Amino acid sequence: MRTTAKLEERLARPGAGLVEDLGGLDGDIMILGAGGKLGPSLVRLALNALAAGGGDRRVIAVSRFSEPGLADALREAGATVVPADVADERALRDLPDAANVVFLVGAKFGTQGREHATWFTNAYLPGRVADRFRGARIAALSTGNVYPLVPVTSGGSTEDAPTGPVGDYAMSCLGRERVLTHFSETYGTPMALIRLNYAVELRYGVLVDLAQKILAGEPVDLTTGQVNVVWQGYANEVTLRSLRLAGTPPYVLNVTGPELISVRQAAEALGAALGKEPVFTGEEAPTALLSNASRCHRLFGYPELTPAELIEHTARWVAGGGPLLGKPTKFERRDGRF
Repeated sequence: MRTTAKLEERLARPGAGLVEDLGGLDGDIMILGAGGKLGPSLVRLALNALAAGGGDRRVIAVSRFSEPGLADALREAGATVVPADVADERALRDLPDAANVVFLVGAKFGTQGREHATWFTNAYLPGRVADRFRGARIAALSTGNVYPLVPVTSGGSTEDAPTGPVGDYAMSCLGRERVLTHFSETYGTPMALIRLNYAVELRYGVLVDLAQKILAGEPVDLTTGQVNVVWQGYANEVTLRSLRLAGTPPYVLNVTGPELISVRQAAEALGAALGKEPVFTGEEAPTALLSNASRCHRLFGYPELTPAELIEHTARWVAGGGPLLGKPTKFERRDGRF
């Protein structure tokens, strides 16, 4: 994974389980929010999985497509591209029908001062989508931020643990889940809710954030001393495969890696690979935002890339000047203000 093309190929490489699961679904797959940071690789992964399984079902990629050239690239890859703003009632109504919908649309950054817009996107809009696609099977992306900070010795919050969101972003994401659950139970729409944190690939994620700070000589804050990370390709696979788990009420699934990652140790490993000593500030707090994804691992196995491998790939990418998405995770924030 030394070039963008190689990285994209790896992210879009389907496993046998995904090919089998998508082969067991009827109808087209629509990706709402296909232009976001997860969307393009998820669209390509779905295309490749369907192609490997045979058949002529469509992958419909829906987004405003603000990134120049992305719509054409996905169209060239085989997707049916529909430029649309799903927040517009008429555009949402005019979307083609699909038997399977993956809902990726969400707002996180810029919440402070625009809380109303965040709640619109994260809580109101999902209800409009659920109403429009009441006859579909829906997998919706949520976040581990719906959980409270927990002791680092706890092993992380399971799907059955009490929620306790901190800040408007996290609260609005729990609102998304509640609204989707309402429509699932009202219409009998099968749904799966994916509580993801933190997905990483070589252009963004916790490891990229740390690597950039180390190279810039900026201090790494250790207050949030433990994190979960997971390879984006695995998260994409699980998101698509969760369509087979969708039910009423919605099936809830934590998606992250099996390891608890020490921020200090990850920074030291990245520093060694980058040839630069990290600078630290703060002390590790006894709590952090942590999820237990053992249910996911029992269902789908472990991610193919380990943290050590991800650190190695990330250091090589960042040191080599590989392109970055410029979307920091802000994982170190503990007040919910993004």
